[in-house]
Amino acid sequence: MSNRTNRRDFLQTTALAGAALLTSPNIFAFKGSPAEKVVVGVVGTNSRGHFLAQMFSKVPDVEVGYICDVDSKVLEKTVAHIESLTGKKPKGFTDVRKLLEEKDLDAIVIAAPDHWHAPAALMAVKAGKHVYVEKPCSHNPAEGEILVQAAAQYNKLIQMGSQRRSFPRIMEAMNELHSGIIGRVYFAKGWYANARKPIGFGKQVAVPDNLDFELWQGPAPRRPYQDNLVHYNWHWFWNWGTGEALNNGTHELDVMRWGLGVDFPSKVTSLGGRFAYKDDWETPDTQTISYIFPNNTMIEWESRSCNGYNVEGSGRGTIFYGEKGTMVIPGGDDYKVYDLDNKLIREVKTGLQEATRTNTMGMGELLDIQIINNFIDTIRGKAKLTAPISEGHKSTLLPQLGNIAYRTGRVLTCDPSNGRMLKDKAAMKLWSREYEKGWEMKL
Repeated sequence: MSNRTNRRDFLQTTALAGAALLTSPNIFAFKGSPAEKVVVGVVGTNSRGHFLAQMFSKVPDVEVGYICDVDSKVLEKTVAHIESLTGKKPKGFTDVRKLLEEKDLDAIVIAAPDHWHAPAALMAVKAGKHVYVEKPCSHNPAEGEILVQAAAQYNKLIQMGSQRRSFPRIMEAMNELHSGIIGRVYFAKGWYANARKPIGFGKQVAVPDNLDFELWQGPAPRRPYQDNLVHYNWHWFWNWGTGEALNNGTHELDVMRWGLGVDFPSKVTSLGGRFAYKDDWETPDTQTISYIFPNNTMIEWESRSCNGYNVEGSGRGTIFYGEKGTMVIPGGDDYKVYDLDNKLIREVKTGLQEATRTNTMGMGELLDIQIINNFIDTIRGKAKLTAPISEGHKSTLLPQLGNIAYRTGRVLTCDPSNGRMLKDKAAMKLWSREYEKGWEMKL
């Protein structure tokens, strides 16, 4: 049988399976015994975490038994909502360290601010729990390396929320690329666009009674509370956040790295700035990052946090350029293939597009459930992780390197075996971070 026939048969099988999966009324169903019940705790539930708590609560034989948040109002709201959905009230915690003492807890879902992702994940695997951690998996490259080691050392699962790794049509598209539908793929371009408003100049005020700001800061060096920080604008402060590059770019960079079949770059450069407004926002609102890989391929990523003009009809997406044509993946689970004459030769349209600005709206529920089911099935020994920490770290490292290049104003020359910068002490200072005393990450 020819390779072309094998490829055609594979794609037909994948398409049928994907279609059945996405249209089935039992998309949340798992046929198992009560003994296979998985108990999870969700950490950080103001926005994305609240959505994930709902999603996990809909999976049969999964119990959202615990909710953890440092804001008492958020905690109460999430606990009440999950109880209304399931008929059982989760136990609430403020401190994740206390949550991890629960004996029946199998896994935690981390959607707290970025500076908490890796520390909480490390605490969890050391406590014998599996982890689903939202992107980015780490605040800095050193933390990602630690998590890869920790998963192996403590023999626990760590899945990063790279949802596209589980989208049926994106999986199909990647197989198309790797099978040569546009020949050798040598360049990928990704983008993210939004229309965020200015955050102003924050005033130092008293911490609200409902917020444990000491625990909110946790591993991060202490900074005073100001009124334009919590719950969302921390993304744009280097002490806690990682900017748009990791807040959203991690998704597109993961898909591009997957499509090109690359791991670590050999060269990275980035330009950008806070151009749209004058306020407290520290990270760039406009940024480009370029990467060269040792297999003679290239990636370029662009973000516009404050101008939401669409590219290819979408606020986010990726384009792959090859010797024989082009593939466009506009944000969700659809894709198009063009030949070198720009003639459309294949279009896969599911109608299951996530909202272009966020992963918590639109058709996200039907898409995000795929990676959640994969995580639960892997805990049960019935699957393998689609986005294990070994891959999550690599895809998180790419935007981290972009931010390091931006912050230092340097072209980074990297070791293509691990991504570390070569002969650049100034850049390597940003490979890790300072921690508040007593919160250091230790294997």
